[in-house]
Amino acid sequence: MNFTEDQIVRYSRHILLQDVGVEGQEKINAGKVLIVGAGGLGAPAAFYLAAAGVGTIGIIDGDVVDLSNLQRQIIHFTADVNKPKVISAKEKINQLNPDVNVITYKELLTSENAFDVIRDYDFIVDGTDNFPVKFLINDACVLAGKPFSHGGILRFEGQTLTHVPDSACYRCLFNSPPPPNAVPTCSQAGVLGAIAGMLGTIQAAEALKYFTGVGELLTNRLLTFNAKSMDFRKITVKRSASCPVCGEYPTITQLIDYEQAACELKAHRKC
Repeated sequence: MNFTEDQIVRYSRHILLQDVGVEGQEKINAGKVLIVGAGGLGAPAAFYLAAAGVGTIGIIDGDVVDLSNLQRQIIHFTADVNKPKVISAKEKINQLNPDVNVITYKELLTSENAFDVIRDYDFIVDGTDNFPVKFLINDACVLAGKPFSHGGILRFEGQTLTHVPDSACYRCLFNSPPPPNAVPTCSQAGVLGAIAGMLGTIQAAEALKYFTGVGELLTNRLLTFNAKSMDFRKITVKRSASCPVCGEYPTITQLIDYEQAACELKAHRKC
């Protein structure tokens, strides 16, 4: 692609990087990323992917901006309260970088629409705080052969894993969702706002590394951190031969909508 003078200036710090250069920036500009959830993780991920020049960013979220979101969901402002999150996010992305094509889906991701929504994207970012939807994202991406970044935050802690075809998936670590209300959500236990920014930017970096081929992705490794102590750990994980979706004899061949408790559904929409 031919960059304009303005684009050369805008992306100059990427172009100057020996490992990225013009070719890498072209790959970024041609990339398509879907962000599931315009909340605590999706907000910083969307900002940094847009700033980097990702050509198409899809955002799916069925909720509206709530005042309690603003403590961590930095893409939404006070004036956006009661506005659909996908519209609020699109407006900020367009202001930040008009090069980006933003596609919005004001709906929740379900077993009925998941394959249709992810079909046209190169990389998926899981920005949800809801176990049923996290497993749905995992299964849809594994079955469709799509790479994705898993992310989860709670209180002062975060964790993330990147999956590409033939690497360990989320179910290789966690076979099935916990029973409803067995694990507290952000709306029940709280979360330090900056934790969302820390993890969301890591997820954005994984997407950019995927497009450019720079460095090593967090595949077959679970990165965890505790912001109280600022301890970061990488735990080696392996693809499980008994995994029900990516193992040798998969038993999950269709998408499943797991039961959600009411508080989990609220957290999915607001975290």
